[in-house]
Amino acid sequence: MQQIDVAVAILLNPEKQVLTSWRQPHQHQGGLWEFPGGKREPEETIFEALKREIREELAVSVEQAEPFVHIEHDYGDKKVRLDVWLVSRFIGEPQGNEGQPLKWQAVTELKAAEFPAANSAIIEALQQATI
Repeated sequence: MQQIDVAVAILLNPEKQVLTSWRQPHQHQGGLWEFPGGKREPEETIFEALKREIREELAVSVEQAEPFVHIEHDYGDKKVRLDVWLVSRFIGEPQGNEGQPLKWQAVTELKAAEFPAANSAIIEALQQATI
């Protein structure tokens, strides 16, 4: 089974809320909330993929980010390796370029059941971190 490398952004606003995005029903794990990001192309570094995906999905430019956590998860039909970054500075106002609703949430409001299974480790790491 192929493993997919995914760059994931934890965008923080000045109130220390994180941006979540709703997965469309036709997508894998559709109907759940997620942290924005997407697949790394073969010729890209993971940071280049992060910047491209966030520009495409949200119409913002990542200015400053640091690695946060790495997660591997097997969904049965696909394996993912999530390379999660804390994005502390970006230019632009996030918008759902792909028609997806967006929501800013306090870390304490995040509920693992509303996210794909691989994201539960991200939520746990966020709730334990001091950001």
